[in-house]
Amino acid sequence: MSAVPAIDNSCHSEVLKAPFNTWTPSELLAYFQSRTGIAYFAIANEPEVTREKIDGILSDNFNLNEESYQFTDRLDWLTNPSNDVEWAIMLHKFYYAVGLGLAFKETGDRRYADKWVDLTSSWIKTVPIDFLPSDVSGRRIQNWIFAHYYFVSKCPTEAITPEFYVQFLESIHQQTSHLCQNLTPARNHRTLELYTIFLVAVVFPELKGADAWLQFSIDELTKNAQTDLLADGVHCELSTDYHHIVLRNFLAVKRLAVLNNISLPPQLDGCIRKALVFSTYVHKPDGFIPSLSDGDTGNFLPLLQQGYDLYGCEEMLYVATKGKQGTAPKHRSKAFPSGGYYILRSGWGESLEAYEDERYLVFDCGDLGAGNHGHLDLLSFEMAAYGQSLIVDPGRYTYDESGETNWRVLFRGTSYHNTVLVDGLNQTRYEFHKQKFKIKGQQPEYALKAFISQLGFDYLHGIAHSHEYPVVHERKILFIKGEYWVICDVLRADDVHNYDLLFHLAASAQGKVSISCDKQSFSVDAPNLVMIQPVRQSATVSLEGGYVSPTYGIKQDAPVLKFNQHRAECSFYTVIYPYKDERPGLTVSSIPVSKREVLCNPFSAACLSITVERAGQLHNDMIFVANEEGEFATANNTFNTPIYFQRTTGQGKLLAQFDYPSMDNIETICQGQNG
Repeated sequence: MSAVPAIDNSCHSEVLKAPFNTWTPSELLAYFQSRTGIAYFAIANEPEVTREKIDGILSDNFNLNEESYQFTDRLDWLTNPSNDVEWAIMLHKFYYAVGLGLAFKETGDRRYADKWVDLTSSWIKTVPIDFLPSDVSGRRIQNWIFAHYYFVSKCPTEAITPEFYVQFLESIHQQTSHLCQNLTPARNHRTLELYTIFLVAVVFPELKGADAWLQFSIDELTKNAQTDLLADGVHCELSTDYHHIVLRNFLAVKRLAVLNNISLPPQLDGCIRKALVFSTYVHKPDGFIPSLSDGDTGNFLPLLQQGYDLYGCEEMLYVATKGKQGTAPKHRSKAFPSGGYYILRSGWGESLEAYEDERYLVFDCGDLGAGNHGHLDLLSFEMAAYGQSLIVDPGRYTYDESGETNWRVLFRGTSYHNTVLVDGLNQTRYEFHKQKFKIKGQQPEYALKAFISQLGFDYLHGIAHSHEYPVVHERKILFIKGEYWVICDVLRADDVHNYDLLFHLAASAQGKVSISCDKQSFSVDAPNLVMIQPVRQSATVSLEGGYVSPTYGIKQDAPVLKFNQHRAECSFYTVIYPYKDERPGLTVSSIPVSKREVLCNPFSAACLSITVERAGQLHNDMIFVANEEGEFATANNTFNTPIYFQRTTGQGKLLAQFDYPSMDNIETICQGQNG
């Protein structure tokens, strides 16, 4: 590890290099208000800088993490009015400082500058430097510098006095020195802290220690990227949101380096480019990311625009502009085996369909991830089509575990994901330990047995074996002609268990879902979505109440579909058909399958007949799935392959056909520890 720069606890005349250490406060302020040669920029956290929130702060009303508090007396930095520690963390991160700067730039209203000076001075005078963890310090320093961009560099104002400015520089130096000595050991917090040190060194080269800080941060950022970004570019915490937060920090470092002619190691550039590739593919057609494992949904397309600007990748530009510029990505569907994410897509809007209308599914078959952000969601998925997210990961909602209902535990648990819940248990033991719930059990063994993508047909096959119950769950996902999915879930056990197959629908479907049943199938209608399962003996379907959280602190009502069976071995076959405008005519039935002239149970093999009538055209699809080896037969067909698909017209003319060899010959792409 690079040598950590020593802390310098000196007065203001000693925190600056010569000749600046001999200047008066007025000379220093005048210099920094007019200097040239240093290029930097401000980054705003958009939800935190709305004019409504910023104007509220002028009257000491702070709305953070969807909780508002009005301070009638002077703000007490050391007392948290909320039960959620994240509220105090947001207060001390100072995102609103950037909002005050933006409002001042746009209006020229000095009240915004005065408020920044007042809050910053108050914090410096009353808060111990180690009051909250290092990542909070890192984010606060960044936001102070972004506010400085507006109040000092771009729009100098008399509200910034020489005395305050010297105090500001001293605090920046003190906080940065402290940060160097108290870096988080690894992962996303370390990335933002190292970016902060780099930012201070670039923006304030006049500070003593800046040269050492610059080299130290470059060396450590390179090591950090190589450690935290997996071979396929996915961040090691396996959270789609945190992946993009980390990527934003790395890109900010790269942009600052380019603007100021600072060389970065090629290894760091290589890591950033790989992280951008995952971002390119994981964004849904509507421009938002799925909120997998402790994150919010959000639009990070500006990061792909930055990726194009910095590296010239036409595929990044294509996705950043939703197909308006650049070149469509080379792959339609893409595997990220180190991260455990597999993405199926119907296309990139390069043919007759609009970019946002393409179909999309992301499948999770990987580790919990480093740190404490992993959700208990093995073999879960999220699906979007025609500009809407239809089957969704509910998100995280909160980190707060107080209150009558522990929402943190619920949103993290298996029941809040699109997978099979066995006996009401989480896939991994998650128990109260000392002050909060923690992962206490061994994570499930897993294997991704197949990822196949061909024109008109995609196939995924994942297996999970939890240590919390003696059941093996296999999930096979067939993507048919870029139009719809068939989800095959097979549960194997020696004893009887309760199996709940769960699908969490978007909040937009609340109050708009209906279920019907006949002798052949269960049918579910939701906005722009039809889901059908062949009827199984003793199987049931019900509509439950649930929640989704698009961003921290927001919880929306949303429906949950629950298909249930109570058996030892069983299977679910779910046809998921999205549509844009007119609902297609759709029927699904089971064709009897035999093996050695003995009728098979559905968990051994199944054959579905799917009839689709759409836009005046009718076709018939037949899908055969074998869950064990051997030769199978229906009245009209014999199958020696684990997967078979054919499409015919209403008159029986063959339109398409796919089959695959025995399961032994399907390449294993990724296998979990002990899997």
